Amino acid sequence: MIEIQDVGSQADSYSFSIDYENNCFRKDGKPFQYISGSIHYSRIPRDYWKDRLLKMYMTGLNAIQVYVPWNFHETIQGTFNFVGDRDLEYFLNLANQTGLLVILRPGPYICAEWEMGGLPAWLLHKPNIILRSADTEYLQAVSDWLAVLLTKIKPWLYQNGGNIISVQVENEYGSYFACDYNYMRHLHTLFRLFLGEDIILFTTDGNTDKEMICGTLEGLYATIDFGTDTNITTAFNRQRRFEPKGPLVNSEFYTGWLDHWGEKHASVDNEKVSQMLREMLVMGASVNMYMFEGGTNFGYWNGADYDTRFRSVVTSYDYNAPLSEAGDPTDKLLAIRDVIKTFRDIPVGPMPPATPKLAYGFVTLLKVGYISSLLDTLSPQGPVRSQYPLTFEEVKQYYGFMLYRTTLPRNVPEPTPLISPLNGIRDRAYVSVNGGLLGNLILGNDVLNDWLIYPLEINTAVGSGWLQSDHSEIPPGPELEPGDGPIIYSGTLKTKGLQWDSFLKLNGWTKGQVWVNGVNLGRYWPQRGPQQTLYVPGPFLSATQPNNITVLELERAPSHGRILFMDRPQLDNTGKKTSEQ
Repeated sequence: MIEIQDVGSQADSYSFSIDYENNCFRKDGKPFQYISGSIHYSRIPRDYWKDRLLKMYMTGLNAIQVYVPWNFHETIQGTFNFVGDRDLEYFLNLANQTGLLVILRPGPYICAEWEMGGLPAWLLHKPNIILRSADTEYLQAVSDWLAVLLTKIKPWLYQNGGNIISVQVENEYGSYFACDYNYMRHLHTLFRLFLGEDIILFTTDGNTDKEMICGTLEGLYATIDFGTDTNITTAFNRQRRFEPKGPLVNSEFYTGWLDHWGEKHASVDNEKVSQMLREMLVMGASVNMYMFEGGTNFGYWNGADYDTRFRSVVTSYDYNAPLSEAGDPTDKLLAIRDVIKTFRDIPVGPMPPATPKLAYGFVTLLKVGYISSLLDTLSPQGPVRSQYPLTFEEVKQYYGFMLYRTTLPRNVPEPTPLISPLNGIRDRAYVSVNGGLLGNLILGNDVLNDWLIYPLEINTAVGSGWLQSDHSEIPPGPELEPGDGPIIYSGTLKTKGLQWDSFLKLNGWTKGQVWVNGVNLGRYWPQRGPQQTLYVPGPFLSATQPNNITVLELERAPSHGRILFMDRPQLDNTGKKTSEQ
């Protein structure tokens, strides 16, 4: 006789709630303490998701914490992408199969040192929009996005038979200047509308009164975040002032820290991390370790911080985390596992090993051409004509590069300042005359008009194979000093039947981007440091075909034209100081 089980009735027995009387979570009616780690699917190749999740499970974690970057899924307004490396439901299912619960952080703002905090650039089409506020146009865009996202994740809630036990509303909102309770109330209403009354909704804020006051809201469970430089009792006492009853929760216990260009590589002592984790678990607190694996800011996804000054984040998000950027177990992971096994049974069996690495050696690149000579390929639609320069958002070029071109109104026989009034350059610009690189555009007051603006579709051109050095249709560029950028270079790597991870070092190169088989690995800037190598995941390589390597050098390339594939990363060398961005 075959017994048919009603999945719906089984899901009815699943529950995850807050027990305010006993200051704990309850899972299926029993007291529950989560030991979680942060992992971002947007920073890890899909082919490695299962490997990373299994390593987290074998460490003894019973949950993971996951951000959902809005701009990763709706880069173009109204066009939603949830396939391939963006397949959130596939990732949730892998976590479920592995035995890991999920704490979901869908934003809409996520911070995470991710480009624009996860907010899509097209929001800036409205010049006066106030982000992360009750601004009408912002709320409409947020509501449209959450209607898609929250509908998609509702079946994955624990109460519905899935593995999502709680959902964060916004992210460290108390750190933002707006302190707009109407905005938070609107989000609260939306989350309840789409997810129902049973799911735990919570907030996370930093360990100050101001942050907790502006970031918390009645009906959202208030949690706190802090690292090893904080007194645990003081921090949890602050949480208690906002949540007198319920579980103690550190939603971001910092296992390491991020790196900025031109600053020292960050690290946090293993003993401090493991000892403080032990102390919090003894108190009965639920803890999420941020990060457990950081991964990589591939492409143009690295963000920036702004406190007293603008500090851009490097391509690597290694974070000195228990799993390295390449997903390898570290001594920090082993120390954490030793702590966890004194509080709960951890899975039996060996820790999955590090993925194999290979030093493929040197590849010599050839010059494809100067950007200025490749405009038919890089900007096939031709230029946008405008009296004055337009922003990237106005041209709908949300990432990457644009070339602005105009003719000077007169000859300039003497040195003359060229400056950008009112801090008009918000990122980084290079100024050239007749194609030759002069330097950075800093500030100024000259009014130049009649601009030709070329959006550069470099990702598309690289992915289509149009920028290989043997491409016969590329016209020659102007004769300049060897190596002066911006220039495209290309070459091929043969892996001799292997598809192992590697790390790309660009000794003597200055600043730019690298693509492997059309995949944008991210930014390099070895002279600025501290990061010296780019992570090359094995799945990005072909074991049987020549691998196309493309480099955009913005400033100056070395005369040798070589790049080096190594079997280990170098993340901690700070190079010669240059400009801040």
